[in-house]
Amino acid sequence: MENLSFDAGRLLIMALGGLAAALANRGAAVFNDGLRPVMPEFTEGRMDQKALAATSFALCFGLVIGFGIPFSLTSTIVLIHSVLLGTDIIGTWCPRKHWGTALAFLIGAGYGYGLLVGLGTVVEAFKKLPVDFLPSLGQVGAPIVAAFAVFPALAVGYQYGVGKGLSTLALSVVVRQIVAIYGKIPMGDGGTIVLNPEGMSMLAGMIVLLVLAAREKPGAEETVSLVSLFADRVKRIRGNIVLLAVMGGLVAAATSMKLLAGDPISLKLLGENRNIEAALTALARGIGFVPLIVTTAITTGVYGPVGLTFVFVAGLLIANPWLAFVAGLVTIAIEVFFLEFIARALDSFPGIRRCGDNIRTSMSKILEIALIVGGVLAAQAMAPGFGYFVVIGLYVLNQVARRPLVNMAVGPVGAIATGLLLNVLYYLNLFVPPAK
Repeated sequence: MENLSFDAGRLLIMALGGLAAALANRGAAVFNDGLRPVMPEFTEGRMDQKALAATSFALCFGLVIGFGIPFSLTSTIVLIHSVLLGTDIIGTWCPRKHWGTALAFLIGAGYGYGLLVGLGTVVEAFKKLPVDFLPSLGQVGAPIVAAFAVFPALAVGYQYGVGKGLSTLALSVVVRQIVAIYGKIPMGDGGTIVLNPEGMSMLAGMIVLLVLAAREKPGAEETVSLVSLFADRVKRIRGNIVLLAVMGGLVAAATSMKLLAGDPISLKLLGENRNIEAALTALARGIGFVPLIVTTAITTGVYGPVGLTFVFVAGLLIANPWLAFVAGLVTIAIEVFFLEFIARALDSFPGIRRCGDNIRTSMSKILEIALIVGGVLAAQAMAPGFGYFVVIGLYVLNQVARRPLVNMAVGPVGAIATGLLLNVLYYLNLFVPPAK
C-alpha cells in the first residue's frame, strides 16, 4: 500500500477484484467457504437474489471489517480476505445477467482500487497522530511464526489422541533445536544457507501427521464416490477453467509483487522478506484446506477464486510477477483438470480427508492464541499496563457479545483500538507518551 501510484500494482488489484466479483456473480467461484454450499440454492432456483445477497452479506461483511482490514493495517501487504470477501458480496448483490456480470466487474475493480488507496490513507493518517502507535502495532504478528509450528502436533492430538500429539510435539521441539544450533550449511562459494527452525519443526510435524493419516483404511460407509454423485457439477467447474486460471494468475502475480498474502502468518513472513518460510506456511495451509475445498467444489459446482490456495505458494517462490502469473494460471488449471483425481484420492485415504478438518481447527486455535498474545504485546508496548487492560477487557467482553468478532480478530482490533484510545486520552491530557 505504501507510496503506490496508479501503476501496475493498482491495475493488477483492480483486475483481480473485478474478475473475482464477476466469478461470484456467475456462480463460478466464491471465496467464503460457508457461502459456497449456498450458491447452488440460488443458481438452481431454490433461493431468490434477495436472500442470496442477505446471506452473503451476513457471512462476509463482519470478516472484512473485523479480520481482513485489521490485519492489512498492521502491514504494507493486504490480506486476501479484505479483497475477496468484499467481492463475494459485490458479485452476489449484482443482478445475474450479462450486464450484471459487467457491473460486478466494474464495482469489484473499483473496490480493489479503493481498498488499496483507503488502507494507505488510513496508515498515513495514523502516522500523523500525536501518539504514533504504528511501530508497536507490528508486534501483533510477533508470536505467530513460532506458535504456528505447533499446529501439526495439535492436529495429531485431535485425530489420534493426546499421547501421539505430545510425541509429535516432542519431535518438533527436538528438530527445532537441532536446526537452531546446526542449521547453517556452508556453501562452496563462501555463502551460507540458514534453515529456519520453526519451518523445519512444522515440516517434521506435518510428515508425522500425513504418515499417520495415510495408514487409515476406508470403512464400509466411505465407499461411495463423490465424483459419481456430482459429475454434472464437476463438469460445470471445468466449464469455467479459463476464467479460474486467469484468476489464479492474478493472485500469484499480486503475491509475487508483495501486494497480497493468503493468511496472517505468510503476511507476517512476507513482510520480513522471508519468502521461503512464507511459502512453506502457505503450502501447509493449502494441504489443510484441500479436503474442504475439493469436497465443497464437487458437491456444489462452485470453485474458489484462489483454488486450493497453492497459487500463493507460486507467488511467494517466484519473484518475477509475469512468471508468477503463468505459474498461478497453470496451478489453477491443473487443480481443476485433476479435481476428480484428487476427490478419488481423498476417498481412498479417509484419514487424510479427516485430517484436513483437524488441520484447519488446529490452525485456527493456534492463530487465535498467538494473535491475542500479539495484540497484548503490541498494546503493552504502546502503554505499559494500560495495554493489558484494554485488550484483555475487549477479549472477555467479546465472548459475551451478541454478535462477537471472530476470536482471531480480537488481538489486532484490540491493539488498534488501544492506539486510537491513547490519542483520545492524549487530547484530554489523560495520557503522556512514554519517553523514547
